[in-house]
Amino acid sequence: RYIEADIGGVRVCNLYLPNGNPQPGPKFDYKLAWMKRLRARMTELRAAEIPAVVLGDFNVIPQDKDTFSVKAMADDALTQPESRDAYFRLLHDGWTDALDTLNPRGGVWTYWDYQAGAWQKDHGFRIDHLLLSPACADRLTAAGVDKEYRGREKASDHAPVWVELRD
Repeated sequence: RYIEADIGGVRVCNLYLPNGNPQPGPKFDYKLAWMKRLRARMTELRAAEIPAVVLGDFNVIPQDKDTFSVKAMADDALTQPESRDAYFRLLHDGWTDALDTLNPRGGVWTYWDYQAGAWQKDHGFRIDHLLLSPACADRLTAAGVDKEYRGREKASDHAPVWVELRD
């Protein structure tokens, strides 16, 4: 799913990128094709010099520092080299990962599974991202995760991510 809206002079693009499990297989292939189409759209936005934020559930754990356990996620579509490569192509195209920029050491989670007490043990990972176009990146002042919402009764397994841009 993907939707765009212009808000305060910024194009806000919210997405849910397919999970891709099990991999290998048709679901993983679909995920990679989806990421290729996303890159094409993001290239259009960048070329038009539109201030944009592409955010949402990318279902990609970009780096080992973005998961509580590399071993636990080793066979998951979220950590496969193909998924990570597709994500990093977006960054190489000039997009800025706001959460990673402000938290370069990692350890910032946006997702905790409902299983095995993951929330209580802080066994999370970062799969929700905020990517800023070059026309927006220099306006970044803050970004974060509202973890308090994940701790509420009947909460989503994701916590909201947010970004603050100066005028």
